[in-house]
Amino acid sequence: MSEQQDTTTSSAPSAGQPNDWGRVAEDRTVYVRTADGERAVGQYPEGTPEEALKFFTDRYDALAFEVDLLEQRVKGGALGPDEAAGSVKKVREQVVDAHAVGDLDSLVARLDALGTVIAEQREAKKAERAAKTAESRIRKEQIVSEAEKLAGSSDWRNGANRLRDLLEEWKALPRLDRASDDALWRRFSTARTAYTRHRKSHFAEQNEKRDAAKSIKEKLAEQAEALAGSTDWGATAGEYRRLMQQWKAAGPAPREIDDKLWKRFRGAQDAFFGARDAANAELDQEFAANAEVKEQILAEAEKLVPVTDLEAAKKALRDLAERWEAAGKVPRDRIKELEGRMRKVETAIRQAEDEQWQKSDPEKSARADGMVAQLEAGIAEVEAKLEKAKAAGDDKRVKQLEADIASKQQFLEMARKVSSEFSA
Repeated sequence: MSEQQDTTTSSAPSAGQPNDWGRVAEDRTVYVRTADGERAVGQYPEGTPEEALKFFTDRYDALAFEVDLLEQRVKGGALGPDEAAGSVKKVREQVVDAHAVGDLDSLVARLDALGTVIAEQREAKKAERAAKTAESRIRKEQIVSEAEKLAGSSDWRNGANRLRDLLEEWKALPRLDRASDDALWRRFSTARTAYTRHRKSHFAEQNEKRDAAKSIKEKLAEQAEALAGSTDWGATAGEYRRLMQQWKAAGPAPREIDDKLWKRFRGAQDAFFGARDAANAELDQEFAANAEVKEQILAEAEKLVPVTDLEAAKKALRDLAERWEAAGKVPRDRIKELEGRMRKVETAIRQAEDEQWQKSDPEKSARADGMVAQLEAGIAEVEAKLEKAKAAGDDKRVKQLEADIASKQQFLEMARKVSSEFSA
């Protein structure tokens, strides 16, 4: 084409002088040559023949550029087969009827050659769609299967989120043939509906339970608050344990309300047990001196073991037991230790007495009777003191004497049992 331009510019043709693809007639009509012969493409009344040909060859160059660009886009896959075919058809119509001078037949041939490329691309797209459809079928069947499993589960926390994700994935997948796609969608939709129905039913039931728990816990909180000021330490502590069991059995209320009710319930408990602990701490401090007295008594009692003189040990133990009871209560953390040491002494003396009874059968009955009589007399004596203490209004002395009587009654029961065995 450049050679043609060089020719026309170097030796300007006169009217009617042709170039390779066209000519300018005497009447300034411009013709283009094609395989079908010459045809007029326009007139150029002003200017030289060279200018006339250049005007129409420039039009050809523009068409050639458009064909070049379209070839690149089609062969590069920038256009889909249908869009490419439409573009080729449109440009071909422009070329066939173009008012331009140039090798229009070669442009048409190049455009027609693109039909083969487009056909190959169309087949490739068809194969690609078929592969994607096959993949889509497999994935949609997997989605349906997973959804149906979720429909029968009770994974209320994660199930709903997972079904939403599956739905979004379903929407992004290519459609199958209508019958297959509709059948799989019905299964998927049915599974989602079943899961949603079961989930709503579950949470409705949970809400009913929470409302019932709320009502129960409100009453329990009120009862706990009513007990917070009690000083009946033992009975009230037991009542709080009972209330706590009922609280646990009630189940959770709505979370925010449950937290508030628990603060009320726990606050009442803390108030009561804090007051009890303070009172016990005060008593423990008061009883610390009693513990020192009982330690001194234990020191004397533990010297009686091992028993060498049973009667003397028993007499000493009775005196020590009276002093033990009179000493009063000790701090709670000392009770087990001190009582345990005294029980060991008592046990050792009883074992020694049992051994002696085993060695002297004729005397057992008399000794048992004597012990019974002695204990009965001792109890009668303490009871007389108790009456005087009651009459005097000495509550502390009354408690001490009652404890002493209880202790002697235990020994008396043991003695009576032994005496009854001898007389049987």
